[in-house]
Amino acid sequence: MRDLSRVTRMSLAGLYYYFESKEELLYLIQKHYFTIVVVRLRKRLEDVADAEARVRAFILNHFEYFLAENYKATKVLSKEDDVLAGNLGSEVASLKRQYYRSCADLVDALKREQGLEFNTRVAVLSLFGMMNWIYTWYKPQVDPDASALARQVGDIFLGGIKSTVVRH
Repeated sequence: MRDLSRVTRMSLAGLYYYFESKEELLYLIQKHYFTIVVVRLRKRLEDVADAEARVRAFILNHFEYFLAENYKATKVLSKEDDVLAGNLGSEVASLKRQYYRSCADLVDALKREQGLEFNTRVAVLSLFGMMNWIYTWYKPQVDPDASALARQVGDIFLGGIKSTVVRH
């Protein structure tokens, strides 16, 4: 809250006038970002039929939104995901499940279309690991832009799941 107070040049008391707590503010930030990224994903997928292209569209949507436009939010959304409790936490968890489910559905469709065998949960969570930890190493002066990065991560992810067979 102190960092936000400093950046906005508003007193702590002023911030608490608008927000009951830092948890409420975190909730509003997370709700805002996850709602927008899901809406943008739905719009982006409207005209994409091919299953692999849809997975790539998901990856591009994620990087364009969280890297190109909202880089600082990525850290907050990744590191502060377990802070919220009660109804606020439940609502954000529901939005995150919706986002995860969107990706899992796309990966499952690719799996069916190409006759692949792998654990969808492991694959999708691995993809989110690749996408969400980027805030720890990404340097815009050195690393590719969101589009090129999405292409490379998509190649790595898709190449991996296409070569994987579930062993019992």
